[in-house]
Amino acid sequence: MRSWRCASAAAVAVLFAACALAQEPESSKRVNELVLAGLRPGVDTLAVGEKTYKPKYRKKDPSDGMAEWTDECTGRMLQLELNTKNVIQSVTISALGPVAREEKVDCHQSARDVLQTKLWRTGRGLRLGDPQHRVNEIYGEPNSSGPSTKGNRELELMYYAFDWAGSDVPQVMEVVCERATGRVVEITLAFPSL
Repeated sequence: MRSWRCASAAAVAVLFAACALAQEPESSKRVNELVLAGLRPGVDTLAVGEKTYKPKYRKKDPSDGMAEWTDECTGRMLQLELNTKNVIQSVTISALGPVAREEKVDCHQSARDVLQTKLWRTGRGLRLGDPQHRVNEIYGEPNSSGPSTKGNRELELMYYAFDWAGSDVPQVMEVVCERATGRVVEITLAFPSL
């Protein structure tokens, strides 16, 4: 009889815990991110990036630890930070890059056709141009946020730390939104940290 009561008490406790988890708001669940623009910082190398984002369109020589692809017509940019073994340490996708004002750039035959911008999203589907509330829906409240500027653009920087997920995954994600539009204009995913 006594063991039956203990078993019943344990079953009730498990049931209450399950109900509490089921009622936990989606925004309080912690999620991390592993992929940005089809690349996994800390795992993939420059060679993996160059299979998708062809080296002939690269604007920056990777010998200085950075590789960059830029569409001068739209200002969209993909940037990779590399370690000495060409392992990707951070991936940044941005709509804040410089836009060419010179007539010699033919925007009808722009690099945007080959930059594979359809791949420019996080593993959970966040893209440039998404509304800021979508960032919160996917990742929850940031660890910190605050105003920022780039050039004459007023921005909101949202910082997410993923150190709780373990040292073998990207540790930091920064999402930058334009304050005037409330839209995502830049995302950086970094391993191990920024």
